Amino acid sequence: MNEVLLRLEELLFLSDPEVAVMSAEDDGEAIWIGIARKSAGAECPGCGRWSNRLHGSYLRFPADLPSAGRRVVLRLQVRRFICADTSCGRQTFAEQIPGLTRRHAQRTDRQRSALAEVGLALAGRAGARLADVFGISVSRSTVLRLVDAMPDPQPSAPRVVGIDEYAMRKGRIYGTVLVNVETGRPVDLLPDREAASVAAWLAECPEVEVVCRDRAPFFAEGASTGLPPRCRSQTVSISGATSAKPPSDAYRAIGPVCERHSRFPAPRASPNHRPPKLARHRGRLDTASPIELARSTPSCTKCSAKDTAGEQSRVSSG
Repeated sequence: MNEVLLRLEELLFLSDPEVAVMSAEDDGEAIWIGIARKSAGAECPGCGRWSNRLHGSYLRFPADLPSAGRRVVLRLQVRRFICADTSCGRQTFAEQIPGLTRRHAQRTDRQRSALAEVGLALAGRAGARLADVFGISVSRSTVLRLVDAMPDPQPSAPRVVGIDEYAMRKGRIYGTVLVNVETGRPVDLLPDREAASVAAWLAECPEVEVVCRDRAPFFAEGASTGLPPRCRSQTVSISGATSAKPPSDAYRAIGPVCERHSRFPAPRASPNHRPPKLARHRGRLDTASPIELARSTPSCTKCSAKDTAGEQSRVSSG
């Protein structure tokens, strides 16, 4: 029997060698495993001082992960100690098993983690039904509460950041959204669209190399100010993209990202195709007119032959 209990210690509580398995029994509905800590004392969670002055003990029954579809319940012997520091706000405290139990919890940490992952994948109602198949009886509200208690994931430091405004109240209140262009995921939201806010955010993220923006002056000023001082002399603006690198490096950084996120491939002109001429209109440089664009655009051979035949037929009928 002792060999079986030692084997259970190795299988179930490998992460904490201070846990000792005292008993194991099966009542037909659940597997009950009695455990206790081997240490003579514990640290006070308030002041951190070690104490071995025993105040009392009681039993806890946290639910653990099921085994072969059967419920597993721990019969945990919890000891309460008297804090050795008289100035500590906690006069007594109960011992906890790191990575297994927490204060006022009815489930072990590993069961909480498993239910939270199920909730992330299937949400509340479907996650509760799947957990019941595995042998964990839980409500949909508990699944959603465990998902809500999970810490927010920490995004990786972006290299290419897109900056744009969004309306919290259209025409009145605007904020700034920052997106990781390489992953397509939002990074942060700023409460306004001021240059100082953008510059402060960029100053806290020295990993940013390229800033994609529109021609708004506050975004341009914030991007130029927020870049590292050693790179401000190399700051250039390329079609709304501000980079801390020379133009050639910025093009190489932006080009693959634009190609990957574009729905259509970039057009490639034929070697014999000549670009349309630019026309000067009212003192400024404008693009060519639609007629000039149509004339300069290469067309299909069959379509050209049909157009020529149609013109000849109209001339002969006239």
